Amino acid sequence: MCLGEDIVSRRHVEISPHDDSWWVRDLKSANGTFLGGSRIEEHSLQGTTRLQLGADGPEVTLEVAQQERSEPVMATAPRDAAADVRRFVDPGYSGPMGDHTLMVRHAFKQAKKQQSRNYLYVIGLVGMVLVGTLGYAVYQQFQLEQLESLTVDIFYNMKELELQVAKLENTALETGDRRQVAELSAMRAQLTEMESRYDTYLDKVGLFDPDMSEEDRHIFKVARIFGECEVNVPRGFAKEVKAYIAKWQSSNRLARAIKRAQLNGYTPIVQEVMLQHYLPPQFFYLALQESNYERQIVGPETRFGIAKGIWQFIPATAERYGLKTGPLLDVRRYDPRDERFDFEKATLAAAGYLRDIYTTEAQASGLLVMASYNWGENRVRKLINKMPENPRQRNFWELIKKHKIPEETYNYVYYIFSAAVIGENPRLFGFDFDNPLAPVDEAAKAIPDSGRDRVWYSPMKAHPG
Repeated sequence: MCLGEDIVSRRHVEISPHDDSWWVRDLKSANGTFLGGSRIEEHSLQGTTRLQLGADGPEVTLEVAQQERSEPVMATAPRDAAADVRRFVDPGYSGPMGDHTLMVRHAFKQAKKQQSRNYLYVIGLVGMVLVGTLGYAVYQQFQLEQLESLTVDIFYNMKELELQVAKLENTALETGDRRQVAELSAMRAQLTEMESRYDTYLDKVGLFDPDMSEEDRHIFKVARIFGECEVNVPRGFAKEVKAYIAKWQSSNRLARAIKRAQLNGYTPIVQEVMLQHYLPPQFFYLALQESNYERQIVGPETRFGIAKGIWQFIPATAERYGLKTGPLLDVRRYDPRDERFDFEKATLAAAGYLRDIYTTEAQASGLLVMASYNWGENRVRKLINKMPENPRQRNFWELIKKHKIPEETYNYVYYIFSAAVIGENPRLFGFDFDNPLAPVDEAAKAIPDSGRDRVWYSPMKAHPG
């Protein structure tokens, strides 16, 4: 339609259908299109609409007929859903937009801004939670490390006190000084209290957690029995012990040796004599490794002489600990006149020898005692004396960390230790016998006097876990 008015542009306004309705759109006219006194760019036509072309221009009345429909009318062509979405949300959309479209786009824009803010809040909150969780985990780890360090400190302070008690014991026995005996009693009480504290801290560290296997529990338990700190057990030690347990499982040597010891009545003798000397009864397995409990066993010739008897004493060590050697000293034969073959006397001598190593060179490390016993004290003293003289830095863990020891000695220690682990619960490891070292409730019978009085302090005890 063309109006011959100067105020009306050549292309002033357009009326077209869109979205099932009619729309009027100003075509960027010079004087604008007005509805109800307000200039519009685009507007939906409903019923009767009066438009004014220009502020003072002609008025045009438009009427959209309303059609009654009893049923929904199907579109003749499918709607473009993607185009509808773009019209409402696409920032680059340039097609026709009515008030409804503008309203929806504005609402979407505000919702998007709010969503972005919410995302930031959520990300910030998650970040704070993660930082807090990480911080707490780091704090917990720090606390655990501090607790472990304190537990280790208590253990080695306890070992140093144990060594002091042993030294004072020897002095008190020699002098009979009552003041030293009283001091010794106070030190024993302190040692007992430290043992209790160590057990408490060990529980807090959580070493014996519910997920630990029964086999590993026995390995850590035996480490404590032999005077080693459970918390300080090196990584891989349990795995190595299990490898030696497998070696015992591959033969019947262990079962036969234990049966031989029990049939000859050796087991209770070893057990009680070791306790008399405040040593773990599990040194029973040292003699087993030395001789398989064969009473008349004779070792090979060495530059130190021929080792004889179940404890395999060489002549010099046997004589130093009160054993008389026989006339067949230099012959590789059994000699009934050689006291190394007297099991009770030899066991007393062995306990004294082991106790001396334990309280001196070995610095209360049972595994280091085994290594010393295997090497011979003259050879091992040169090596271990290079190590600091305190239990924390002179023990079997430090020995194998800093020195290459002979394979024979390495095997010797692990065979004894693994046999002791098996002995705690033989059936757990597939053996058909019971623990040979049942607790001794009565004093040993028919054991010769050791020549030394008992000194009643509590030896290192095994952790019940």
